[in-house]
Amino acid sequence: MRAIWSGAVAFGLVNVPVKLYSATESHDVPLHQVHDVDGGRIRYERHCEKDGKKIPYEHIVRAYDDGTHTVMLTDEDLKSLPAERSREIEVVEFVPSEQVDPIRFGSTYFLEPSDKSAKAYVLLREALESTERTAIVKFALRQRTRLGALRVHGDTLVLQGLLWDDEVREASFPALENPGAVTKKELDLAKVVVESLEGDFDPSQYVDEYQAQLRQLIDDKLERGDAVASERPETEGEEGGGEVLDLMEALRRSVAKKRGAGSAEGDGEKKAAGGRRKASASSAEKPARKRKTS
Repeated sequence: MRAIWSGAVAFGLVNVPVKLYSATESHDVPLHQVHDVDGGRIRYERHCEKDGKKIPYEHIVRAYDDGTHTVMLTDEDLKSLPAERSREIEVVEFVPSEQVDPIRFGSTYFLEPSDKSAKAYVLLREALESTERTAIVKFALRQRTRLGALRVHGDTLVLQGLLWDDEVREASFPALENPGAVTKKELDLAKVVVESLEGDFDPSQYVDEYQAQLRQLIDDKLERGDAVASERPETEGEEGGGEVLDLMEALRRSVAKKRGAGSAEGDGEKKAAGGRRKASASSAEKPARKRKTS
């Protein structure tokens, strides 16, 4: 795994340098659009609507259009915003874990401590676990200010993005306004059905059958020589640093600051080791040949 961000978790006066890693990955077979005659990749070019010219990436910027004016924003403009420059995951409060509705969850990231911050990391992890709390945090990632939930997953701390309040829609369905009363007999029968399917969740039991069949289809075509030579694209990543205060002194000062000035802040965290999806069917596990139809 490659770190996509580095900074520090700040709770009270305790600073925990960490690196951020994507905790999930897609298992979908990557498909591309190609010319059905020769297998050539279909590429999309960027043209200016005004002059019709093809525009290189270095001359493309983002903009806001209010219907009357277009305000252009350069990378320098966006990087000048204070929130974008922040390399801190700021704990703003510790809340009961059950109060965080899963509908708000977004992307999940693993937090890795530096060698010097491992003790502070474990302290935060154990404090969260023992109090059954989740840390609500603010941080900046990929030119966006984000809200997040810092929680324990196994031995690891994970940071889960949260949707802002105005990003969660209200559900209002006319059919639920007068659905009719559920009888006791109907409810009892429904409970019987639920009990007949009770079990402990084991994600390894479930296989993405479509992807397994798609991989098998691709392998079969490769076996028959039904493919053409192709090229591959690349990927990227990023890293950084942080610093640690004396842990006991930072905790004492945090408590003193809280009692004196009334500013709220907290404790530690836990580490959650995320389980990867296990390989599906034997056909899905079959290594693909280097000759791909992508």
